[in-house]
Amino acid sequence: MPRRYLTRVLQDLAAEGLVSSRPGPGGGYELTRDIDKLTILDVVNTVAPIERIRSCPLGLKSHTSLCPLHAELDKAYAATEAAFAGVTIRELVESASPIHPLCDSI
Repeated sequence: MPRRYLTRVLQDLAAEGLVSSRPGPGGGYELTRDIDKLTILDVVNTVAPIERIRSCPLGLKSHTSLCPLHAELDKAYAATEAAFAGVTIRELVESASPIHPLCDSI
């Protein structure tokens, strides 16, 4: 992950109060919320929220409600939100999977 991107993400998380930072030697970032309550959705909504479709993306005045295509897309976004809301950071950290997220070992 590029350092600039990681810095931006950590700044966003700090601004939202999900992490706190300590400068200097031995410093870094730490979570401020209980990992049993912090979900993937909390992090996603801080960094790059899932944008739901509330009105016609094409701006068509005749579409007073979502057309079938956009309604289905919004259902998919809702399902993604629900899935992310259902997984805590503890579940990720304590996963039995041998694959570690965002890590590469030699």
